[in-house]
Amino acid sequence: MPIAKSVRRLEPYVPGEQPKSASVVKLNTNENPYPPSPACAAALASFDIGKLRKYPDPVFLELRKAIARRNKCSVEQVFVGNGSDEILALAAKAFVENDGYIASLDPSYSLYKTIAAIRDVRWEGPDKAKKSALMLWTNPNAPTGTFVDPAEIEKFARNYKGVLIVDEAYADFARANSMRLALSPGNTNTIVMRTFSKSYSLAGLRVGYAVGPASLIEALYKVKDSYNVDAIAQAVALAAYNDQKWMRANAAKIRRTRKAFAASLVKRGWDVMQSESNFVFARPPRGNAAEIFAALKKRGIYVRYFPAPATKDRLRITIGTDEQMKKLLEALDAL
Repeated sequence: MPIAKSVRRLEPYVPGEQPKSASVVKLNTNENPYPPSPACAAALASFDIGKLRKYPDPVFLELRKAIARRNKCSVEQVFVGNGSDEILALAAKAFVENDGYIASLDPSYSLYKTIAAIRDVRWEGPDKAKKSALMLWTNPNAPTGTFVDPAEIEKFARNYKGVLIVDEAYADFARANSMRLALSPGNTNTIVMRTFSKSYSLAGLRVGYAVGPASLIEALYKVKDSYNVDAIAQAVALAAYNDQKWMRANAAKIRRTRKAFAASLVKRGWDVMQSESNFVFARPPRGNAAEIFAALKKRGIYVRYFPAPATKDRLRITIGTDEQMKKLLEALDAL
């Protein structure tokens, strides 16, 4: 059979459903309920369509310059990818030998296991992280939303021999982050990764970035595709990144709604894990998460259910607008 053995064995990552109807309440894929910065629309409107006949900037210089300026680091310390998922795949190529393995928290972003399988190396849980070649530490974590103090991550990094990627997809909804660690003069092994999908409301654009030691960033450049981020995506992401005020205002609204919604669930007898992300991970009073997931879907309300043993009694619920969360609560009360 011409298909590689590793691919034949592969259990593919299953993304959240993307219903076509605009009438559904979509709270299943941690998308931002608010629109991106108006600067993004302006960037699209002013984009020179003639540029599309040429290849895009292969090193995304303008976007990297903006990220470097804000973080007070060199451009050589910044990488941009076709979504943070591409950066993860590139890291598996750049930092893991064939006899090495990838580790992560468990439960965590399920794509991590798929990345290891595609690379045809082992995946291990956090109990074996110390000897892994690549550790993927999501903070705040998904799907739990829980947060680890950056000091604890820094302590791990100091004693770790592999490459640590702190996946901060939800950092703008949390009280702290590990960017200081990534940019500290003595850091040789830690990269902080961010995405435009969550706080910048650009999940449809597919842009992510990573910041860390220049030597590690250079390794990612060596293994990337020639032109991995298109010209339109670079222009729109730059516009969004330069409007920090808009992004932070939206993130603040989501944090306020998260607090109120979590309290509402607790009043109804749900167990809600402390979240610092744009979602909550909650157990219904009877633990019948699968049943509630199906019942909500019939009512046009989409949340996320993970049937694995460690997660099967909980639902991950994206924080939407106040009106969306009210509809969800009304539907729960009607079940």
